[in-house]
Amino acid sequence: MPKAKSKRPAKTSGKKPAAKPAAMRPASRQGDSTLLADPAVLTRIAEALERLAPPAPLKPDFTEADAFVWQPAGPRLVPVPRVNRVEMSLLQGVDRMRDTLMENTERFAKGLPANNALLWGARGMGKSSLVKASHATINAASVKAGREGILKLIEIHREDIETLPDLMTLTRSADPYRFIVFCDDLSFDADDTSYKSLKAVLDGGIEGRPDNVIFYATSNRRHLMSRDMMENERSTAINPGEAVEEKVSLSDRFGLWLGFHKCSQDEFLAMIEGYVAHFRIPVDAEELRREALEWSNTRGSRSGRVAWQYIQDLAGRRGVHLTAA
Repeated sequence: MPKAKSKRPAKTSGKKPAAKPAAMRPASRQGDSTLLADPAVLTRIAEALERLAPPAPLKPDFTEADAFVWQPAGPRLVPVPRVNRVEMSLLQGVDRMRDTLMENTERFAKGLPANNALLWGARGMGKSSLVKASHATINAASVKAGREGILKLIEIHREDIETLPDLMTLTRSADPYRFIVFCDDLSFDADDTSYKSLKAVLDGGIEGRPDNVIFYATSNRRHLMSRDMMENERSTAINPGEAVEEKVSLSDRFGLWLGFHKCSQDEFLAMIEGYVAHFRIPVDAEELRREALEWSNTRGSRSGRVAWQYIQDLAGRRGVHLTAA
């Protein structure tokens, strides 16, 4: 039988294992406590954590302007030194809507109960102009009476609706000021869920809408969603009646609905004549009527926006600057 090979012990080099570098060796408990007790080390740690933390929101100075634009990146309110608006006296054909919105806004400015307002309807009929004019008129009346204009206008863009709760945090305790949060051309698409943030702010959230904040919105859609989208929701839903109820219920949270419709020819001409008188544009009455009607016919519509576009053209041809006389 072949002899079994004997196992020999493995040779060693006789050298000791290399020591780990100092950086890899765990520090002693005593060393840790000594390091953390160093005030300079603690200061550096605190400064590093502050650099990593998001910046604290800047407290707005509401004395800077009467109007602001909400920018969620920051977040901050950007003052608007000069608001692009139309004088209340120049808004023609919207008398009923003007009186209703002014009454609602005046009550709110006095600290009395008032409703959120949805101004919906035909394009170019002065919905956003009426909101801005109401704000300016009420503040001007306060200043004329020797009081500070405490009513502030804050514009929030449609795509920033989800950040409304952050804006409410800045305005909730900003006494004595009162705020109209304004969103122009508000509407929602089929896969849009940002309307839920607006619903919670308007009515239904735990905190609810602050007493010093009111929400005004303009839209071409009465229910803030297109008819095609509503029909599509109904046709594909198990329960058609409940398919659009959640989104339609958003418009129910506006206590005040103001509908704007296309203006008549007489109302269109009244807008034109009001602008001509206000800016003192020299023009013959018959020529003005003929040109204004021709202008509206070439555009296929009559509205306040079309009237203003004609006035800009007329003033440019006559060499008149569009500043109040």
